[in-house]
Amino acid sequence: MHPRLLKTFLAVARSRNITRAAEAVHLAQSSVSDQIQALETELGAALFTRAKSGLELTPAGLALKPIAEDLLRLDGEARAAVQAAAGQTSGQVTIGALETIASARLAPWLPGFQAGHPDIIVRMKVAGSGVLLRQLEDGEIDVAFCFERRDVMKNAADERFARRTITAEPLVLVAAPGQGSAEHDLAALATLSFVATESGCIYRHMFDIAFAEAGVAAPRLAAEVGSIGAIARLVAAGAGLGLVPRLAVTDPLARGDIVEMPWPGQVRTAPLAMIWRRRRVQRPALKQLLAAARDTLVPVPSPDKVGSGLESANRSKALFANNS
Repeated sequence: MHPRLLKTFLAVARSRNITRAAEAVHLAQSSVSDQIQALETELGAALFTRAKSGLELTPAGLALKPIAEDLLRLDGEARAAVQAAAGQTSGQVTIGALETIASARLAPWLPGFQAGHPDIIVRMKVAGSGVLLRQLEDGEIDVAFCFERRDVMKNAADERFARRTITAEPLVLVAAPGQGSAEHDLAALATLSFVATESGCIYRHMFDIAFAEAGVAAPRLAAEVGSIGAIARLVAAGAGLGLVPRLAVTDPLARGDIVEMPWPGQVRTAPLAMIWRRRRVQRPALKQLLAAARDTLVPVPSPDKVGSGLESANRSKALFANNS
């Protein structure tokens, strides 16, 4: 069984649709159909059956799926072992990241990495946390950069993946200019209107848990929106307050479009982590990117702490070391 056929088979199994599978493996629909037919002919059994909800795995397909995953994993590890033994450092790495992290952290960092590693091609995909983890599981990306949910971190981690906390990004309470002068306790804040992302988003989780952990009911929402950028614009227009990672609103804060208000109680932070699949032998290109991210992908100092870059870098490295 050729790895190419197994990869196509798994794409169809996951999407349950030839068209979506073709997009995932970058093939024409006819090529996907031909490859599935070739695999079925080789194995002497039908792997899929049609249903109203899409393609479903037959008993033979269900039996093949975990084995196909293992074979592709071994194929990748074999290639990585040969590359490492031959001293090869070139290759391609696909990064997945939240839009905020991609623009505020990875975009300024990647040119330096690529300048130091010209033989490594870096691709980037931007998506939400749930999609990123699925893409990582499916092998569509090599490493995900995202904020970790605290409730997930407390539970047993999936042993298939390795996680490293790069830094703890501070959350900031923001308001429109002229609305951010008064200090409030949490109970008073909870009586005000806020703008937040939609339920299920990692940023909404941060917002909800900030009040829940203090035993305070979540505030009324003036609006639910799909991005941090929209939150910043609505807050600037006076629609309500916002509680977001500072890295996401650095520019509007610097321009004075919004202002930072003091947060009552303990400072809130969001763990920014990189997650990748465990391998007995890691591909050299990915190994170098992970090491570079550990050593050089550090927080941007907040406006009141410009000049403390060395302190931020040391703190980032310490966080990484403590979570290794």
